[in-house]
Amino acid sequence: MGPMTGIAIYLTLWWTVLFAVLPLGNRTYAEEGLDVPGGGDPGAPVNPNLKKKFITTTWVSAVLWLILFAVIKFGLVSLPQLPATY
Repeated sequence: MGPMTGIAIYLTLWWTVLFAVLPLGNRTYAEEGLDVPGGGDPGAPVNPNLKKKFITTTWVSAVLWLILFAVIKFGLVSLPQLPATY
């Protein structure tokens, strides 16, 4: 795997993990029983904790990338071994 391929795979993993992490731990205005400020949506999170979620996304993506890199580098799964689906 070349450096540009590795970066592209990492960024793809990062965005995928971000969308999986974003809804975790959110409490909405409706769940908290608070008034929605200035015409906002009652389903919007009160405190989305984006910095914490970006940090979590970064290290989870790094771990997943390292696992994928090891699988590719050590040939644990090669493309000819994958089943063909038609």
